[in-house]
Amino acid sequence: MPLRMIIFMVVMPAVWTALHVYMGRRLLVDVRGGTRRWGWAAVAMLALLPIVAFVSMRLGDGAALRTVQWLGYVMMGISSVLFFGVLAADVVRRGTRLGRRIRARRSAQPDLADVSRRGFLARGANIGILAGTGSVAGVGLVQAARPPEVVEVEVPIEGLPAALDGYRIVQISDVHIGPSLRGDFLSDVVDRVNALEPDLVAVTGDLIDGYVENLAPEMESLKRLAAADGAFFVTGNHEYYWDGEAWCQHVADLGLTVLNNQHRVIERGGAKLLLAGVTDYSAGGHVAEHRSDPTLARKGAPVCDVDVLLAHQPRSVFAAADAGYDLQISGHTHGGQYFPMNVFVHLVQPYVAGLERHAEKMWIYVSRGTAYWGPPLRVGAPHEITVLRLVPA
Repeated sequence: MPLRMIIFMVVMPAVWTALHVYMGRRLLVDVRGGTRRWGWAAVAMLALLPIVAFVSMRLGDGAALRTVQWLGYVMMGISSVLFFGVLAADVVRRGTRLGRRIRARRSAQPDLADVSRRGFLARGANIGILAGTGSVAGVGLVQAARPPEVVEVEVPIEGLPAALDGYRIVQISDVHIGPSLRGDFLSDVVDRVNALEPDLVAVTGDLIDGYVENLAPEMESLKRLAAADGAFFVTGNHEYYWDGEAWCQHVADLGLTVLNNQHRVIERGGAKLLLAGVTDYSAGGHVAEHRSDPTLARKGAPVCDVDVLLAHQPRSVFAAADAGYDLQISGHTHGGQYFPMNVFVHLVQPYVAGLERHAEKMWIYVSRGTAYWGPPLRVGAPHEITVLRLVPA
């Protein structure tokens, strides 16, 4: 197991537990008796179930384990929303503390009414935080259960030949078949993709969360993916958490073309489209031979009219621009997936969702993902199947 995974499995549970102690102390500060004990029990459940879910994913696959995992991920979603609510309230409290100190210095006697009012407001804020968290979680569960919407995007390409005008690339990304999403969901996605009659299908990583031996039966519908010029796959970071090399082989056995720093040239009426694919941005930390390299991916390719790169993470865009691609198609971010994550994701990725211009000549499209990872929540970032249509600039 890589050192980074060992650190993750040791450090993250400790940090996660500390965050819940912080939340419990803030939310239960004025609660007494049996209610306080029940409150701490609820906090402990929020803290422990996600850890149990992570551990159980390494123990095998079965209905009971999947139920535990689903509950754990729901608790993870609730905890993350709750934490930011508590943190925001804490910032406000600390921001008003200076004013209270100034008022206290001006008065020789404590303002008992003010003390009582502060307690009342604190209790009201905590109730509001809990109600808001429940509302976000409820809406998120409903939205995540809906089928992904079909999003159509036109990508203007300078000098696009007439033979490639209207060329349709259908992208699915971040499906995360595993604890709570199974083969029936993937089968429905495949049917919807095929109904779009794509010229090419791009699967841009994070297809799974589990080992081949456990999830192979759930992936059979990938054999039915149909496109005029084929279906192509590049790895995401999650493939490497579950033996990336084994998944590359299995996806290839299902009939998809796996592009590990490789390319194919697609010809239409005398026009040429270069389709290259790189391994995940972080792949080299898991398998040295899989280090992501957009330049290597196009090595030996002829001059083409359009150069397209499939890369799971948007962070590949800088190397892709240096290598001379016209368009990068990515996923990974989930568009933030749910509030407030869809605010903070901008801190770690250069692009988060949709079509963006990079530098002077290059485009990047980032999918919000076809499903979800972890918490079965979607708020403010609906999932999608994407139709990218090439058009003249």
